[in-house]
Amino acid sequence: MKKIFIKLAALLLIGMSTQASAFCGFYVAKADTGLFNESSQVAYVRDGDTNSVTMASDYKGAAKDFAMVVPVPSVIQRQQISVVNNATMQQLDAYSAPRLVEYFDSDPCQPRVFPRPMRPMASAAAPRPAPMRQRAAELGVKIEAQYKVAEYDILLLSAKESGGLITWLTEQGYKLPKGAEPVVGSYLKQDMKFFVAKVNLKEFDKSGYTKLRPIRITYNHKKFMLPIRLGTVNAQGKQELFVYALTRKGRVETTNYRTVKLPSDFDIPAYIKNPKEFANFYRDMFRRSVDNERGKAVFLEYAWNMNWCDPCAADPLTPTQLKELGVTWANANPNTSGGAQDVYITRLHVRYDRNNFPEDLMFQATGNQENFQGRYIIRHTFKGNATCPAAERYFKTLLPQRQEREARVLANLTGRDVQSIRNRMK
Repeated sequence: MKKIFIKLAALLLIGMSTQASAFCGFYVAKADTGLFNESSQVAYVRDGDTNSVTMASDYKGAAKDFAMVVPVPSVIQRQQISVVNNATMQQLDAYSAPRLVEYFDSDPCQPRVFPRPMRPMASAAAPRPAPMRQRAAELGVKIEAQYKVAEYDILLLSAKESGGLITWLTEQGYKLPKGAEPVVGSYLKQDMKFFVAKVNLKEFDKSGYTKLRPIRITYNHKKFMLPIRLGTVNAQGKQELFVYALTRKGRVETTNYRTVKLPSDFDIPAYIKNPKEFANFYRDMFRRSVDNERGKAVFLEYAWNMNWCDPCAADPLTPTQLKELGVTWANANPNTSGGAQDVYITRLHVRYDRNNFPEDLMFQATGNQENFQGRYIIRHTFKGNATCPAAERYFKTLLPQRQEREARVLANLTGRDVQSIRNRMK
């Protein structure tokens, strides 16, 4: 049977078989992770030295071809591994996604009334056959632990050297890319173990799910980091990674790469309201932002306390969903249906490759609670008649000036031709 190699952005995702490759307004659209191909999502809860990392990808192949290898700092026990509902990750994405808002111009002949500000929202498995372990021992590989977790079979491996581990994984049917050995060796020198997960087809069929669920692991480690180097070993081009960092106090930033705010709070032409247009705008704007930083930056797309939002693109996560991700300090009251929680969420977006991101992502949790969101504004023209001097000035001077600014802003954000934008606006 032809084998397939699939990659997971922040980690190494391998097939068991050759490579395949203070804001007000009305929320009207969002730019979610579904706009990008081969994107991965990681929800990272950091509390002291406790780390809960939930890993999800847009893997679309057959379940039997899925496998994942992740460097971890220690041997993880069965109770430290769980699965997370896909809906939880999807809601986290929708809640924090860059968004489009719209306003409607008032009658220039009527006094302007400012809206009141929004109020905060209230609210152990059986052992494998002996030959596998014997061969592992011959190659200097130790099977530290072995579990069944929902639809996954899990192995925790350590090794004396990378060659033996690569050989053992290959013999067991895992297809590793060329160039993996030195990267694996660098993690072994840090005394890291390897978390290996593949799908148990019998359990997956029994589960009734049609899509693999994200895997969550919890461990104690002083370093606040995410290993990404294995995912770049044989990557064809750049990869897309979204990190949702959840902390008690404030914003999360990278320490070994620049953390840059996504361009935000710009007025753009009204035709961008079309969902397809907004999707194309966001992709072009993000590509342009990456190019402006020479491909070496991590972008901040959202930073806010989940106690409130303005406006909310989606409902905040419930206490149950937050607990599912490892937020131990969330309100556990089962009668609380709202999402008001003292949880600070940071959404980071990185497009990376081996040349521009040669190191793993290192983070720090800061006390910065300044609100930020990727937000783009559409202002609709007043449709009435000019019945006063102010209205005449609005139509003849103010509106054309504003529309020209919108065209130039869109061209600057995306790199598109400004005359083409003007033509679309007409």
